[in-house]
Amino acid sequence: MANVIIIGAQWGDEGKGKIVDLLTDQFDIVARYQGGHNAGHTVMINGQQFILHLIPSGILRGNRMCIIGTGVVIDPKALLEEVRMLEEANIKVRGNLFISNRAHLILPYHRAQEQASENARGSKKIGTTARGIGPAYEDKMARRGLRMTDLLDPKALKKIIFGITEEKKRLIASVNGSSLLDPNQIYSEYVSYGEQLREFIVDTAFLLNEKIQNGSRVLFEGAQGTLLDIDHGTYPYVTSSNSMAGGACVGTGVAPSWITGTIGIAKAYTTRVGGGPFPTELSGSIGEKLRQQGAEFGASTGRPRRCGWFDGPATSYSVILNNLQAIVITKLDVLDEFEEIQICTGYSYRGNRLNEFPAEIKVLESVKPIYKSIPGWTCSTAGIRNYDELPSKAKDYLQMLSDITKTEFSFISTGPDREHTILMADSWINKVIYSNNHK
Repeated sequence: MANVIIIGAQWGDEGKGKIVDLLTDQFDIVARYQGGHNAGHTVMINGQQFILHLIPSGILRGNRMCIIGTGVVIDPKALLEEVRMLEEANIKVRGNLFISNRAHLILPYHRAQEQASENARGSKKIGTTARGIGPAYEDKMARRGLRMTDLLDPKALKKIIFGITEEKKRLIASVNGSSLLDPNQIYSEYVSYGEQLREFIVDTAFLLNEKIQNGSRVLFEGAQGTLLDIDHGTYPYVTSSNSMAGGACVGTGVAPSWITGTIGIAKAYTTRVGGGPFPTELSGSIGEKLRQQGAEFGASTGRPRRCGWFDGPATSYSVILNNLQAIVITKLDVLDEFEEIQICTGYSYRGNRLNEFPAEIKVLESVKPIYKSIPGWTCSTAGIRNYDELPSKAKDYLQMLSDITKTEFSFISTGPDREHTILMADSWINKVIYSNNHK
């Protein structure tokens, strides 16, 4: 048995989509467990780019069961657009995709509510995508949310939508001054969505547990990154769900005892989107060079990502929270042209070195990164698939990152394509996933 969780070990955008796609052929099922369509997973296959927001990237393998779990919040319109995009690319979706009947819905009033709330923050904006994810989770926790199963009962759906839309209109108008929400239009749209999605909606917790008990192997796919976790991230500059490994069990209905291990994905440097503290951020030409070399623009929004050097304390914090068995380093090739590379090995605050990742935002905003400078390798690593072919200075860099995080590297990504990857022979991934391959 090998049921494995894939998480982001930084602030998201680490390249999880590629790694999930790469590992999918070793598993029977890929299950997404949290987040919404604010997260984008980009996968390159033979030069063709696929950007997925809700459907697990395992769908691209064509013959794998893909689950959208209970912990995901779903905009039906966005989901249907994704289904159409895949089908137009001749990717088989029907019969492979299953959606939890308990997953909560995003409605138009959630988007309007989030936009009004974000605008009201002025200069203290969190930097949300305004796609309604946060308000949908708010309604879920307040026990007034709509779930996928509600789409299948038009009579009950109408009653709920008309009741809650009037309440939301008053709430949004109190912030925005007006609201144009029309419950008749919302009801009409969502009844249609229910009919189009009916064939996909099942009890995925029952399905997953049945499959696991019969020997199927599951790859659990998270969105965002650990440092955006609602409980353990850089609050309040976080997402609205549990993006760390623990969220996989809650978000799919699979018990922790079924989990074999967790793999963290981290870039060879660090990026962040939206507001919030970012100790290693580079605001000048070096940061811009990282952005351009790494094509650091959001897959969902196109927003430029903030870029900085590898943050050892932040990544080490993720290692602890998720008990990572292995780390995958992505985008090593982005550093190829740098003559000098810096690694943050610790934080200093008011002259003292910190021993823990601070919970207080004001502290994290004020820390001074403690850097170790090393010479770059100044030659191309793009597309390399064998560790022995890496420049010695690139190997030294990777070893330093492994030493700082106290975790082995199993994969090293040297480019965007599925094949641009080094698998370390003695790694946890090779021993547990590949060596015990049941196929």
